[in-house]
Amino acid sequence: MDKLKRYVECYIPITTCNLQCHYCYITRQNKWKNEIIPIEHTPNEVARGLSKKRLGGKCLINMCAGGETLLCPDLVKYVKALLEEGHYVMVVTNGTIDKAFTEFTTLSKELLRHLIFKFSYHYLEHHRLGVTDRFFGNIKKMREAGCSFTLEITPNDELIPHIPEIKEEVKRYLGALCHITIARNDVEPSIPILTELSDEEFYETWGQFDSNLFNFKKEIFGKYQGGFCYAGEWSVYVHLGTGVMTQCYSGRVLDNIYENQDRPLHFEAVGNRCNTPHCYNGHAFLALGDIPELETPTYAQLRDRQDADGNNWLNEEAKSFLSCKLSESNKEYSKIKKWMVNRKK
Repeated sequence: MDKLKRYVECYIPITTCNLQCHYCYITRQNKWKNEIIPIEHTPNEVARGLSKKRLGGKCLINMCAGGETLLCPDLVKYVKALLEEGHYVMVVTNGTIDKAFTEFTTLSKELLRHLIFKFSYHYLEHHRLGVTDRFFGNIKKMREAGCSFTLEITPNDELIPHIPEIKEEVKRYLGALCHITIARNDVEPSIPILTELSDEEFYETWGQFDSNLFNFKKEIFGKYQGGFCYAGEWSVYVHLGTGVMTQCYSGRVLDNIYENQDRPLHFEAVGNRCNTPHCYNGHAFLALGDIPELETPTYAQLRDRQDADGNNWLNEEAKSFLSCKLSESNKEYSKIKKWMVNRKK
């Protein structure tokens, strides 16, 4: 059974998107029609920079762009290179780039079993553009190819009147309800929920989807995490354009994956000095175990669903891997090293 060594959050530097969701910062800042900028490093360079040797073992690597991830030129080749390196790869997508999904089906069955798609369900845009059948068809195509998937909606106030139709539609296509995430307002220093509803009204409205993902995000959203966090050691954030590797979204710069690729990467935990108001993406970082003392569901429990026929969204290999906690493959810092991390400003 494969064990999880590290979690790597990879940002793909394109903001171009073929959808214009009103709640998305890409649309609001009119970045959706920006020129597509390729990753100026080859798939082999990315795979070498994030090799099992440099990272210490098999990792969970998440690929996400500012816009639509699959508009990135040769994205399938980058994913293939990371899968061939031995990692498990997740791709965040709006599910409408048909050509890319067809290309994915040409990969070997062995690689496809370690590929997970995080499909974003943009109900209003799908219906405006008439691509609903294509969207669910691509989910079916990847599922039949042996990949795992998860499906989530970004809740927004304009979508509330359509909740009954959404539930009916997703049950008809997939035999199960979708997951719900939480949209955030990054403009405000406290990073609150992006809604005009009160928190109580928001949670009551979207809680009807019985989503483990939503329930856990509700539990941690807005709550500062003061425990010793191993982000920077057990998980990192990588900009695939520049190669810069940081502890987390706002953490210190640690290294560059494209420089001196024959040497080990430098890791260093955040510790008790997190500088964000709350771990808004803790459904990944915390569920995977960056703060080991914090009791959480497994990441698999937050992402999986079972349809009416008893079929899971995650295949057995992916489910097992996403059920791992980072502490299982990593030793904790010594007291001296923890003290040295926490004394730094």
